[in-house]
Amino acid sequence: MSVFIWLHRVFSPQKEDSCAPVVGILFLGFPFIPASNLFFRVGFVVAERVLYMPSMGYCILVTYGLGRLCSTAAGWCATLLKGSMLLLLLLFSWKTVQQNTVWLSREALFRSGIQTLPHNAKVHYNYANFLKDNGRQDEAVYHYNTALRLYPRHASALNNLGTLTNSLETAEHYYRKALDINPQHNRALFNLGNLLRTQGKDKEAEALLKNSIRYGPHFADAFSSLASLYADQERFVEAKEVYIKGIKNCPDSSDLHNNYGVFLVNTGEGELAAAHYQRAIQLKPAHYVAMANLGRLLRASNENDEAESWFKRALQIARKVDVLTPLGALYYNTGRFYEALQVYREAAALQPRSTDILLALAQVLVMTSHSTEAEKMTQDIISREAGCIECYRLLSAIYSKRGNHTEAVQALDRALQQNPADLTVRAELHFSRGNQLREMQQLDEALEGDYATARTYYQQALLLNPTSKLLKENLAKLDRLEKKTSGAT
Repeated sequence: MSVFIWLHRVFSPQKEDSCAPVVGILFLGFPFIPASNLFFRVGFVVAERVLYMPSMGYCILVTYGLGRLCSTAAGWCATLLKGSMLLLLLLFSWKTVQQNTVWLSREALFRSGIQTLPHNAKVHYNYANFLKDNGRQDEAVYHYNTALRLYPRHASALNNLGTLTNSLETAEHYYRKALDINPQHNRALFNLGNLLRTQGKDKEAEALLKNSIRYGPHFADAFSSLASLYADQERFVEAKEVYIKGIKNCPDSSDLHNNYGVFLVNTGEGELAAAHYQRAIQLKPAHYVAMANLGRLLRASNENDEAESWFKRALQIARKVDVLTPLGALYYNTGRFYEALQVYREAAALQPRSTDILLALAQVLVMTSHSTEAEKMTQDIISREAGCIECYRLLSAIYSKRGNHTEAVQALDRALQQNPADLTVRAELHFSRGNQLREMQQLDEALEGDYATARTYYQQALLLNPTSKLLKENLAKLDRLEKKTSGAT
């Protein structure tokens, strides 16, 4: 705009407007006053956005002054003035193009700030935040430390350093130091509360999380952590109250809705959880965790087709183990073994050391006639984890399928040697051992030993869980088998 004003004034003989210098001075001075630190401290670096309107006043004054000079000068002086101004415009244009590269990306902008103001703590802190968000932790730590060297009372830098360190003691030191500077720093309160919770210091953790909510009433993560703490302590009423209050204060938090849904499922109110999972997905369409949780909930209600669609939708966003494994279980339990095999192989490739995933894959391999591969995989698991009871049970099933009942019994004996604490598991192991003995025609040993022991454990387990339909069905199955076996002898 100022260029056109200048061209108009330089190349037209019209009389100058005496209001121009006043307007220029007003544009130059008044917009800059809020950022000048003259009357009050604003706390930020003077930036291009702050200088935009003052620069308009500067341009008006320059064009006004140049117009006055050109109107009084004549001959080569006027030509020199006009040529100089054109050269200046070209130089400024080149500088503008060069400066525009600073705005190509966030990183370029932050780097420019550090180059321009290397002794400013805030620009180092902002760049460190960018690096942390992009997984460049070592560089982030360097710039957080630089910010603290320049301004040792930077509580947020201390808090963020705590989140980046691998040492719990060092993290606690940073969080406490941040709180010494600012006792109301809600994120430091939150982080320290969670850290102490992992150390079993629940009372102090509870107080810190409450203060985090107090000073950050719209901080959804603090509500989730405090509610989770209460749930772990079986203070379910208080946990529910915290979730409800959190959703009221933070209605747009997708994670809070998802976490509340998980809580409802765990406390037997699964019918209410679906609405919160769906709300989480509505708020964040890429929330694959909520999709997987909704799929699990539908799977528990035998709504397999809808559950499968949610699992697949989640996988379109992220090929994560937490989504692959429940989908694999759905395929396995509905007899779609080859689809389960494909899913579990992908999950095992993502976590090749996970015992649960490898064991599930081995079970699917058995069902798809790959028993040799399943046996090798199970033996590999046992070589790393000798106490894997489910591994011995699977080996027993593999050997039994081949007709190697002696090896099947030996595998079950090794499982029983692990002394499983779950009475139902003990009963099932003895029951399976009795079946193997029956196949080996050792009926007396089966009746007098393993079947009788299995009955004892089933009955003890039923006393602890009298409503268990599975335990009652297993006892009834044992009754039928014993009668059948007694008749055969």
